[in-house]
Amino acid sequence: MGSDTFSGNNRAMHAAPREKESDPVFLPFARPTIDEAMIAAVADTLRSRWIVTGPRVAAFEKALSERFGGRPVRTLTSATAAMQVALELIGVGPGDEVITPAQSFFATANVIERAGATTVFVDVDLATRNIDFGAADAAVTPRTRVLLPTHYNAPLPAEALAAFARRHGVRVVEDAALAIGSRAGGAEVGSTGDLVSFSFHPNKNITTIEGGALVVNDAEEAAKVERMRFHGIVRLQDGTRDVGEPGSKYNFSDVSARLGLEQLPHLDTWCRARERLAHRYFECLAGDEFLTPERLPPRDNPGHSWNMFTVLLPLERIGATRRHVMDAMTKEGIGTGISYEAIHLTSHFRAKGFREGMFPVSERIARETLTLPLFPEMRESDVERVCDALGRTLRRKAA
Repeated sequence: MGSDTFSGNNRAMHAAPREKESDPVFLPFARPTIDEAMIAAVADTLRSRWIVTGPRVAAFEKALSERFGGRPVRTLTSATAAMQVALELIGVGPGDEVITPAQSFFATANVIERAGATTVFVDVDLATRNIDFGAADAAVTPRTRVLLPTHYNAPLPAEALAAFARRHGVRVVEDAALAIGSRAGGAEVGSTGDLVSFSFHPNKNITTIEGGALVVNDAEEAAKVERMRFHGIVRLQDGTRDVGEPGSKYNFSDVSARLGLEQLPHLDTWCRARERLAHRYFECLAGDEFLTPERLPPRDNPGHSWNMFTVLLPLERIGATRRHVMDAMTKEGIGTGISYEAIHLTSHFRAKGFREGMFPVSERIARETLTLPLFPEMRESDVERVCDALGRTLRRKAA
């Protein structure tokens, strides 16, 4: 899962300068935490002249592996690349089916389509926005090879994923782009399961500028990922190179890895900060006549790392479009995002026969969702400002 659609004239991740002293600083919906020590560490890596895949990549992969209970981890240029390689690792191709939610970022379906397999969409739960396991069970056919679910407004239950795999004899590729730092059933997301992909995009809980990682099961799978992320090349004893099967170019850089090494020790602290801010959102929105509890994420959500705080707008009641609300929030100096569109209603899948009404929960989320600002450097007063501005906007539109 990747980047949000956002509002704010490309300012969604940057603080815009004030036009006059009384103007509030623009509050983006996401912003990475990068301090001077991190900048200095990256600069040292640049000065070393070893900036492509090297010792810092190995160190970052080792640090991630330690976090995930010793499971092998290989870094790639994005979570999208990680999911693409995961499907290649399994051998997914034409004639195979992959079950995935209709409500997620476009990447989850794109990688299936690029593998030549058939994307089988299922609907999601309205509150967690996670895949509906009952619908997924019903979608299984003899051609099903993989379940590719997204950790969304709550971590996916590890036992439910494992049970699905056992029940149907399929592999599971977890899209955990939003979930680094989350825990499910007391275990870190990534420390259990089959194949798990993570994102280090700047709007995630830690960043490497761009980047992703794939958690695999054993050394054999890790070695294959290494080949697949760098052209399929293997080095022979005489110093020459060979390609047994074509690979891609997804190898991670030492520059990105150095930033990741600086970011990773802060992950738990930043997740706790996100949780405090999310709780402040719940407090500020309590009793709101427009944003009632069913329009908010699950409040009792242990283990969630709170990458986003999303609401469902009461658009019919206020007689306005989401675009109107987003533009009004921009005028208030607040960036917002859309997380996410319904994938089956993109032009690509419409051409394959998908239409409105097929996955109603995913479609409702796509129509009504709005992502509010949430990042560790925010203050509780920022949350209060967002809630005040959103409340004013909704009341004004409804008047």
